[in-house]
Amino acid sequence: MSLTAFVKNNLSEQVFNNLAEYYKGAYVTVTGGASFIGSSLVDVLIDLGALVTVVDDFSSGKRSFVQDHANLTLKEGDLRYLDLAERVIGDSKTVFHLAAIHGGRGFIETQHKAMLANFAIDNNVFSCAVKNGAGIIVHASSACAYPINLQASELELNQLREDMASMEDSEKSYPDGVYGWTKLGGEYQLQNSVENSSTKGRSARIFTAYGERENESHAAIALVAKALLHADPYPIWGSGEQTRNFTYVGDTVTGLLLLGSDTRAVGFDVFNIGTADHIRVIDFVKEIFDQIDWTPKVLDLQLDKPVGVASRASDNTKLLKTFAWAPATSISDGIGRTLAWYKELPDRPQTLEQLERLLMAR
Repeated sequence: MSLTAFVKNNLSEQVFNNLAEYYKGAYVTVTGGASFIGSSLVDVLIDLGALVTVVDDFSSGKRSFVQDHANLTLKEGDLRYLDLAERVIGDSKTVFHLAAIHGGRGFIETQHKAMLANFAIDNNVFSCAVKNGAGIIVHASSACAYPINLQASELELNQLREDMASMEDSEKSYPDGVYGWTKLGGEYQLQNSVENSSTKGRSARIFTAYGERENESHAAIALVAKALLHADPYPIWGSGEQTRNFTYVGDTVTGLLLLGSDTRAVGFDVFNIGTADHIRVIDFVKEIFDQIDWTPKVLDLQLDKPVGVASRASDNTKLLKTFAWAPATSISDGIGRTLAWYKELPDRPQTLEQLERLLMAR
């Protein structure tokens, strides 16, 4: 099943038809459009009939993810530079802003200086999009924007609600590391950039997305890769008891499409895009083992590795109230789709040593 077919099955017929009508013939810009999530979004937009401009510097995205299509224009460049942003950010109906310096947990906990560039990237994209009269900007924020004290326990399993994080309240502005600060700051930039303009802004707090096209620097694909290598002992960063709301990329793309077509009167708003389920890493791993019919004799719990917060999941009340939809793909289905894709990759790591190097990269 294609990702577009997945999105169609994910929504009611009326909602999907509304999306198709909204995006058909619409000019849409996707920054970071060669990335894991960005390219998946672009593929669906093309299928919906949108006229898409992809902006990417290929520092982490892949050219092979950008399809050759009459309705797709590729502009290569680094959005840290304002003159580039001024040339490539046009007057699109919707601007999806996914370009950022980011990576898996190994990267974001060790490359703090590099991620500070996100402040400049966001400012350049937002200012140019507003100046050119974009209808709506959808900013890829992150669950890392939430205060870490709300995610500090593997026993007290909070569901994170949009109003729990804010730059305007000191008690709500203690995000998850430098990357979290750049994302919360990006939301604040967008809010102020669209103020007193005709452009609307939506920040999407994306939670633990995984699926086709994700690379091995991120936990979900790394866990799949280790299993297919039959690593025994099988390495797991942390105790395995930490929880994440693993969210299949098809759900992430569905949520972004809905936000990009949100024509309501509010000038700026924030929405979670993630499942409401706290899933232990060890349970995610066991599902992988079940699906490949292999289990290691020994689990190597690596407590000295970067792990992040103890628990994370999304409160989807706002998303459900606004769009009558929320991510709900089971890890069984999501892992099944991911495995089917990853098994066929010709260039996946062939040794654990190769994989370990990728875990600290972008």
